[in-house]
Amino acid sequence: MMADRFVTLAYGNGGRLMRELIEDVFLRHLGNPGFDGSEDAAHVPLPEGDVLVTTDGFTVQPLEFPGGDIGSLAVHGTVNDLAVCGAIPAYLSLSAFIEEGFEFGRLERLVVSMAEAARLCGVRVAAGDTKVLKRGEGGGVYFATTGLGVRRHGLRLGLGEIREGDRLLVSGPVGDHGTAVLLAREQFGLSGHLASDAASVLPLTRPLLDLPGVRFMRDPTRGGIATVAHELARATGCSVRLHGPSIPVRDAVRSVCEILGFDPLYLACEGRVVAVVAAEAAQEALEAWRAVPSGRSAALIGEIAAGPVQVVLATELGGERLLDELEDDPLPRIC
Repeated sequence: MMADRFVTLAYGNGGRLMRELIEDVFLRHLGNPGFDGSEDAAHVPLPEGDVLVTTDGFTVQPLEFPGGDIGSLAVHGTVNDLAVCGAIPAYLSLSAFIEEGFEFGRLERLVVSMAEAARLCGVRVAAGDTKVLKRGEGGGVYFATTGLGVRRHGLRLGLGEIREGDRLLVSGPVGDHGTAVLLAREQFGLSGHLASDAASVLPLTRPLLDLPGVRFMRDPTRGGIATVAHELARATGCSVRLHGPSIPVRDAVRSVCEILGFDPLYLACEGRVVAVVAAEAAQEALEAWRAVPSGRSAALIGEIAAGPVQVVLATELGGERLLDELEDDPLPRIC
């Protein structure tokens, strides 16, 4: 282990210190038979099926928050993008951008969290890279990941599969991640015990892959379920009608939003799935989710309906209001 307490620019110069950083922090926890740092490229054998690839970057502040941290979030966020497309994730690549002065103990804690999340998701890190940024040029540490997964031949999921009359489901309460990160920043003098929902959604997506009538899945991250609804409206040329009283929102999330003027429908989730299914399959999909611990609060929340391209929310008072498309970013650096 390095004798230094903090990362310096020398750890990015390609020499001994950089080798020690890679070996003692990253390979020590993320290394596997396919990732030993000795080659510039890795061979990744894949099972039969359609290969899917995704890439993402993670800049959340604070780096550690109730329910997760940037390390586990980087794994879950990448795995989830593959999972909602019907793929089984297999491999990740990792680029770490570390700011000069970052504490080694904290860096290792984040990498350990990442390794544990990868183990639980059944994915391996197959390639990686590190860069050290000058002090003031980063937010402590950024992670960029690419994920590789395999989807079985013939599985059709996508915006083009959606039909008028289809139903919208959400797998659990919305807005937990955005609110938990907001509270962790302590910018508004608020505190609470709410935890992020950050987690793998594989237990939620796998039960739906063999269910006829499943059209589309999405993890509602930045912009929340309102942004997913607008994406659906634009893609289908239809109205998306949401039933407000059916959308699960925790009391703590609702209270914070009322105090600060946020709408939980626009807040990020990191462990939820929005699914569009045929009307005749909605109840079976709902029961499949509710049989999974992370889906016990799953709900039917709306439908794809004839009408202009818009998102309409039915309110508890029996009225309706249009949900505008998100313009400003209410909570930057959320993932």
